[in-house]
Amino acid sequence: MTTVSAGEGPLGRLVSFIRSDHRYVLLGTSAIAAAGMALSASPRPSLSFMTHAYALEVAVYYLLAAWLVIAAIALVFKLARWKAYASASPFTRPGVVRALRYGSYAVTAMTAVLAIDRVGCGLASAWAVATTATTRPSATLESMLYMLYNGRDIFVAGLKTTVALAVLGTVIAFFLALLLVFLRIQVIDRSDNDFVRFWKVVGSGFARTYSTVVRGTPMMVQAMIIFFGVFSLFKMTDLTTTQINAIWSTFTAGLVTIVLNSTAYMMEVLRGGIESVDAGQMEAARSLGLSQWEAMRKVVFPQGVKFAIPGLSNELVINIKDSSVLSVIGTFDLMFATTTVGGIYYAKFEAALVTSVMYLCLTMFASWLLGRLASRLDVKSVKLGSTSDQPINVEER
Repeated sequence: MTTVSAGEGPLGRLVSFIRSDHRYVLLGTSAIAAAGMALSASPRPSLSFMTHAYALEVAVYYLLAAWLVIAAIALVFKLARWKAYASASPFTRPGVVRALRYGSYAVTAMTAVLAIDRVGCGLASAWAVATTATTRPSATLESMLYMLYNGRDIFVAGLKTTVALAVLGTVIAFFLALLLVFLRIQVIDRSDNDFVRFWKVVGSGFARTYSTVVRGTPMMVQAMIIFFGVFSLFKMTDLTTTQINAIWSTFTAGLVTIVLNSTAYMMEVLRGGIESVDAGQMEAARSLGLSQWEAMRKVVFPQGVKFAIPGLSNELVINIKDSSVLSVIGTFDLMFATTTVGGIYYAKFEAALVTSVMYLCLTMFASWLLGRLASRLDVKSVKLGSTSDQPINVEER
């Protein structure tokens, strides 16, 4: 098997692995050929560019079938002559191996062309139907695109709210978590007087209780308590319902819910990062004359934050998805937009499919962006027990 350089990406490692043995060339491209045959057997969309190339498509279909036959013959040789396969099989000869490799490229290219024709042109055809239809089409794909096109203003409004809630909530929660984690990790020092000892105990107890309560209750329940609880407090005043809604909107309540919820989890992630720093760092700082606070702020905390960056950034992805529960209090996010569009067209299933694609695109983009940030900061993934109240054991992957 060929040696792969350490800096080579996953795709490069896969290519090197396949090139190292013709059996993997046959195995991998057999699946590709089978997929190509399935695409060829599927109906052509109206905008297919292979409509007038029937003879060519038939030839491609049988070439893919021939590749499967060759792969089957190679498998039979392998099973029949398991131990002497390397010396007895004609598929191990250098010229044949080279031909198989070029053949795998051709199989991949033919399948790619069929995928563009059936999938790409199929989406284009469905979009053309959806944007020109006067009523919702019966086919699932056309129905989804029809709802997306005609309800685009509603979906965009919900999408903006979801992104705003996730980004603002995560950023605000990060700064609150910085404050609470210092309370959470406070320990009594020998030089502390009674007043300082008292507030350290109170602060640590408050942070621990806050984390336990928030992480132990569902976010949907928290949203209902926060929104309706604060609304009830406003009702005790002389303000009308309209005035209260102007002050305490569903967006504000949703943002407060996300902030309070994320703060608890980010606090534990930060705690895990701080506790992952070698204890000798604190001891060395204290031996140089730094106080506990100075050693924590100047030595331990900067290193702990770096360890915690993957977990902290992952909270943004979680908030993008978990913000969907805020529709229970009427926050006009992407989930609320889905319910609205689905109710308009009496098609909740298709609306949910459209929204699932949107959420997937959002989370994939956020994950990619955060991955680039982690790479730029040269941050390694570290296992942090961020949701546990027990001491953290850190292990690099």
